[in-house]
Amino acid sequence: MSQPPEDAPWARPPDPDRAPQGDQPAQSGPSAASDDGRFAAPGGGSAAPGSLPEWPGAQGGAGQGRPPQQAAGQQPQMLGDESVDGAAQAAQKHSSERIIDTSSGKADGLSKCPRCGSTDIQYSLTQKALVCAYCRHAWNEENAEEAFGLDSSIADLRGATMASGTADVREDLTVMTLKCQGCGAEIVINVDQELQARCHWCRQTLSVNSQIPNGAVPDAVLPFQLTREEAVERIDAFAGKRKAFAQGRFKQEFVPDNVMGVYIPYLVVDGNMHAVLAGRGELTTRQYTVRTGSGDNARSETFYDADVFSVQRAFDLLVDDLTVESAQRFDIHDSTQATNNILGAVRPYDVENAVAYNSNYLKNFTSERRDLNIRDVDDEVEDKFLAIARAKALPTISQYDRGVRWTEEGVAVHGTRWVAVYVPVWLYSYADSAQGEGSLVHYIAVNARNGNTMGSVPVSHPKIFAAACAAGSVAAVIGAVVGFGWFLAG
Repeated sequence: MSQPPEDAPWARPPDPDRAPQGDQPAQSGPSAASDDGRFAAPGGGSAAPGSLPEWPGAQGGAGQGRPPQQAAGQQPQMLGDESVDGAAQAAQKHSSERIIDTSSGKADGLSKCPRCGSTDIQYSLTQKALVCAYCRHAWNEENAEEAFGLDSSIADLRGATMASGTADVREDLTVMTLKCQGCGAEIVINVDQELQARCHWCRQTLSVNSQIPNGAVPDAVLPFQLTREEAVERIDAFAGKRKAFAQGRFKQEFVPDNVMGVYIPYLVVDGNMHAVLAGRGELTTRQYTVRTGSGDNARSETFYDADVFSVQRAFDLLVDDLTVESAQRFDIHDSTQATNNILGAVRPYDVENAVAYNSNYLKNFTSERRDLNIRDVDDEVEDKFLAIARAKALPTISQYDRGVRWTEEGVAVHGTRWVAVYVPVWLYSYADSAQGEGSLVHYIAVNARNGNTMGSVPVSHPKIFAAACAAGSVAAVIGAVVGFGWFLAG
């Protein structure tokens, strides 16, 4: 509590409001987190109950054994080791590991039209469905959540449940040999670059139907909804609004028709957890102004008195369809080579409408291979769980007009469910041709499901400086005119 000078005049405000119900004054300090052993420190990697199941042939992901990371600017103290150990023991009692098989069950090779048996199939943006080139039959694969039982209650999740498409990536698996079921020829395909190829003897289209553990085949795919023409229109409008300060070379070289359809891999996670937040909240009791000095040395200061309360919130939390990037190339936290951060700005995606994977959805589009495992993104996911818990608690602390500072926080994850999904993006990229290799790549991205558009445009700093100078000059002239008017009026 601030103390005013003894000899200074100040007005005494009315008595403060009573303390908020349910929270205790802070004389005894913030209440400690529950010691029932249910809480684990975020970012410690052990918050999830039990360890992740080992995939056949896996030797651990790139991020395995990585020390916990703390979010930038995040200062709260994590729960102690005793609470973490207790949480692990409590969680182990209820933990289970489960792998859901989401493979198609089809043999590698021919992916046939269900009506005529043709393999010449592609996705039609006009019909929003797979279309057979021979009989024109149109259909879509079954909704992935319904097909694989991924729509069960999140509140019932215990341990780690993972769809088979989230298997740890094996970098050594790049080539597969497919036996054509039409003529018996053997076709070698580089699965690092493509998942379909034509038999050079009978012209049948051969598809990789099995979930190879190189990150190229997800559990589900979210098909494109926006056409290429609609995406070009949005990108053109986005860049047009920013051309006033754009580099001259960008305006000359900007060709919105160069947009490409890209499937970007995401890991989608559901979480069942218990969150605990503890800290101190401040409630203003009075506000007063103190005047000191006289003449040119006169000054006034405003003081605030506040009651401090220990605040604790504990609640169950269910998180549905949290999406996390799973390709290092498009890491939204790394914008040193390209403006990847704009890819996160076009979310959300309606991943609940994703369908079971069929490689024909990828025809005429490009796709990025997943190269991050669950262990690599586990810390980021737990940080997001904590952020959601803080947001969930906000409506319950609105009475503290000076805010609440959380000093202890944690989530005990009872269960998670992981699914690998391809999401569709129309992507325009631009790199300054004059700077050559190493120049920053600017992206303009369009969410191909809901049309959200975001991007970056290279700006001309001289133009911005000139505009700032012009604005300053105009403000100075206006100020001079107003001042001269006051002078004449006086």
